[in-house]
Amino acid sequence: MEYVYAAMLLHKAGKEINEKSVSEVLTAAGVSADAVRVKALVASIAEVDIEEAIKSAPAMMAAAPATAATAPAAEEKKEEEPEEDESKKEEAAMEGLGSLFG
Repeated sequence: MEYVYAAMLLHKAGKEINEKSVSEVLTAAGVSADAVRVKALVASIAEVDIEEAIKSAPAMMAAAPATAATAPAAEEKKEEEPEEDESKKEEAAMEGLGSLFG
């Protein structure tokens, strides 16, 4: 991911995205740049309109089925939590107060 972030940072800064600049950004961030991965990244985004890809990303994220898949998991988590009514909470609070006064 850091390789893609480096390319996005260079794009945002208006700099040319080439092997040297990506390697320099990675090195500055403390990442040991793999020359093969850098070369593959630069080659793969050479024909990509990054600005257009960024604009279309939110639409793609909204349509992603992963968000629908996480909703049932969140619902299951709610079901696993024990439900207490208000009277039990009040009793516990009173017990706590009682322990303060011995």
